[in-house]
Amino acid sequence: MVEPMLVTDGGERAMLETLDALVRQDSVRRVLDSAVRRVEDNLDADSSACLAWEPLDLSIYGRSLPPGIRSSWVFVLRAKSVSGAERHPNSIQRVMSYRGSADLQTSPGKGWISNRLVSQPDAPLEDRWLSIPAGVWHQGVMGIENWAVVSFHTVQAEELIEERPDVSGEGTRKRNYLA
Repeated sequence: MVEPMLVTDGGERAMLETLDALVRQDSVRRVLDSAVRRVEDNLDADSSACLAWEPLDLSIYGRSLPPGIRSSWVFVLRAKSVSGAERHPNSIQRVMSYRGSADLQTSPGKGWISNRLVSQPDAPLEDRWLSIPAGVWHQGVMGIENWAVVSFHTVQAEELIEERPDVSGEGTRKRNYLA
């Protein structure tokens, strides 16, 4: 069983603190705000979708990205929905609540663990960020508003695999986000 990476772990905490500082830069926030608007427009245009996304050019963060970060994304998840279980077998995901709040549940074994994330900049790091190891199931459970997140992955955008349970209940379906 793979356990979620704890923010209290020194190395992981340092990674999240570095990413948090990058996301807080005014120049980065302007780019993220524009991306969130575009992604939310895409979500609004497809009433059947529960989420929409866009990869980001890593250059927006300057030259200070920690080693191992190979892609960054903006996701907007629809209000009053559940994104459904997914995992990334080939990437560690570090996700930050950017606008709104939701429960980003993880399932490293049996059952779901609640991870309530908020977007208030003065909230503790562990209330705004979550690290999800490769292969760990996760799903967003949204409240009354759309939820925007920024995520960082350890594979390039073209290589990121999303795996979901097959509707038959046997096995999984895999796809690349940028296929």
